[in-house]
Parts: sequence; structure tokens; C-alpha cells
Amino acid sequence: MKKYYIPLIISLVSSSGCSLFSKEEVKTGDNWPVERVYSEAKSALDAGDYTAALQHYSQLEARFPFGEYAQQALLESAYAQYKNDDPETAIATLDRFMRVYPLNPNMDYAIYLRGLTNFTRDVGIMEKYIPRDETQRDPGSALLALKDFTNLVNRYPNSKYSEDASQRIVYLRNRLAQHEVNVAYYYMQRSAYLAAANRGKYVIENYPRTPSMPEALVVMAKAYKIMGLDKLSEDALRVLELNYPGHPGVAEVRQTVTTK
Repeated sequence: MKKYYIPLIISLVSSSGCSLFSKEEVKTGDNWPVERVYSEAKSALDAGDYTAALQHYSQLEARFPFGEYAQQALLESAYAQYKNDDPETAIATLDRFMRVYPLNPNMDYAIYLRGLTNFTRDVGIMEKYIPRDETQRDPGSALLALKDFTNLVNRYPNSKYSEDASQRIVYLRNRLAQHEVNVAYYYMQRSAYLAAANRGKYVIENYPRTPSMPEALVVMAKAYKIMGLDKLSEDALRVLELNYPGHPGVAEVRQTVTTK
């Protein structure tokens, strides 16, 4: 992301011992030039004081809504909101940035930040200290993050953020595939065999080459066999044996008893 280093210049005019601005004006920055407002915001951002940074960015946007500083301030506001555990506002800010400034040279960073925000969007405060199985989460935010990171890699393959995005794509695909398998097992336990088979099929079609592939094939083969759909069961079992020879799921499928 483009960095700005704006020198902090405070002009003081001595006249009978009085400064140019009143104490209240200096405190609130109502008369600061755009460079000063941005500098204060960036300093607060770099110091991790996201609340103060957002106050300055809001002031900059209100007083100086046009120009390069306004664009950068909006983008950095989204980062401050993300760091301040306000993902909903961060996403809204990034959407506005993308809509209003589609040609901004930092668009790759905006897409990356949107992906990061969605990536951590469904993590509660307690879960930061007591993690839970990621595959048990609702996949909504993970799907949005996957879409964002894929968008970044496709549009800006040479971006400095693309390598990290690519790694996150692999992680998200694995996580989403395992989530589908977990749901498939849930359906199997409740004798919803067609729904289970469809979940397994979804993994095969949408998340190939993920670690959950053999489990998806096992679920499909077992569910089809239970429903008496022998041809479909044999097809799934054949793919399992061909690609994952010796997998314990093969024996499980052969021991599965049909209900018909």
C-alpha cells in the first residue's frame, strides 16, 4: 500500500504571547490543513490507536472529501476498522472505496484487506483465546473470503499480496471441503442418505484435490449402497480405490448393508 510521509509542521506566530490558533482549535484540529489531519491520523494508526485514527480520518473526509488524501484516508479507515474488530463497517468502507475509486492504484490491497476481513469475520472474542474446529463454523464468511482472494489472484497475479492470498485459498478450500464432509456425516447419522451423497458429490465437483476427497467418496459410496443405487456406489468406490488404494473407507463401504 502506498505510504505517505507528511512532515508535521506547526506554525506558531508569536503576537503578544498568543498562538495563531486557540487552544480548542489546536486540540480538535478544526483549522488544521489536510496534511496535518492526515499525519495525525497516520501516526495514530501506526501507534495502534485505531479509535483516534478513525476520528482523524472521519474529520479529513468531512473537511477534505476530494483528492488523493481522501482516497488514502478511506482505505486506511477500513484497515483501522478491521483492526478495531469492526468487520461489518470495514467491509462497508471497502465496498465504498471500490465503488468510488475503481482506478485507485491500491485496489489490490483493498481486495486483499476485504479478504482478510472476511477471513476473520466470524471469529468471536472468546474464540481468540479458546479456538474451535474451523470446519464447524458457518461457511458464509469463508466463502466470501475465498471469493475475495481468488479475485485478487486472478486480477492482480503480480501483486505483492497474491502469494499470501494463494496460501489462504488453499487453506479455505480445505476447510470448506471438510465442512461439507462434516455435514454429509451429519445427514448419514440421520438417515438422510440422498442429502449425504449430494454433499459428498459437491466436494468432488467443487473442491478436487483437497484432503477431504476420500472421505467424500466414502460417504457417496455408502449412501448410494444403502439406498440400493449399486451402480453409483460402485462408481464412487472404484474412484476411491484407484486414487486412494488401501484407504480404510473401502472396507467400510463393502461392509455397508443396503436397505433394499
